Amino acid sequence: MDSKKKYNSPFFPAWKTADPSVYPHLKNDRKRLLKNMTPAETILWEYLKSNKLGVRFRRQHVIANFIPDFVALSCKLIIEVDGEIHDFQKEYDKDRTFLLKERGFRVIRFKNEEVLNNIEKVIEKIKENLI
Repeated sequence: MDSKKKYNSPFFPAWKTADPSVYPHLKNDRKRLLKNMTPAETILWEYLKSNKLGVRFRRQHVIANFIPDFVALSCKLIIEVDGEIHDFQKEYDKDRTFLLKERGFRVIRFKNEEVLNNIEKVIEKIKENLI
């Protein structure tokens, strides 16, 4: 069975979203990202953790061969908090979003400044996308 079919298989738990062939290579990156959240990610996590919005969010959960900032698997919603680097990788982000959408996920993005300066508006937009 090829790896693509394997991790989309109904025989695996829904939280096993990583491509098994690349997960060993991403595991250390995931751990590093978990330990080194940006200030904006840290603030947003305070609002998302512990089911505060009525759904469980995971941090840095591997999906296929990507590591999104936050994901609610139950409603297939990915939240990305973009720093300045994303100003220089717009095409990569567009392709990544497309591939995640192909897997049934919705992706919403916020700039660091949005989270840091207007967290209430960010949370409101997230709530609107929880379905």
